Amino acid sequence: MQNIAPPCAENHYLADHTQLINNSFQKLLGHPLINLSNGNNNLAEQLFNAPFALLSHNAATDPLFNYANTKALALFELNWQELINLPSRLSAEPVNQAERDRLLALVSANGFISDYQGVRISKTGKRFLIRNAIVWNLHDEAGIYQGQAACFSDWKFL
Repeated sequence: MQNIAPPCAENHYLADHTQLINNSFQKLLGHPLINLSNGNNNLAEQLFNAPFALLSHNAATDPLFNYANTKALALFELNWQELINLPSRLSAEPVNQAERDRLLALVSANGFISDYQGVRISKTGKRFLIRNAIVWNLHDEAGIYQGQAACFSDWKFL
């Protein structure tokens, strides 16, 4: 069971992890995940409160989510502790897990995909289609694989 405190001012909105997410994104896609705005230079805080969904999972054999911003938490109808102890495969219904696994393997091989589409399910059973998601590998400064992340702002409840 993971015990990571939720992002907040006291833990700098998990700045180290959000820096990993942003640095990996920028290295693979050539631009930052978010442009800092409104005089707020706090990348981690802006990502946590971004208008798009952002999630990541660790590099375990059965990866657990280890980050979600407020938009993703609301969409999946999970609180922080529920999310960080959820295997990421369970965000898809069993019938959709094989396709999810195939696409994540593509990400592992190619570094990222920018046109991911798939059906996900919230805690209360609401199904939604994600479109045009970007999914990318997370590598730390030493080049060690740390998991994967995804961001999307295009979804439709089914």
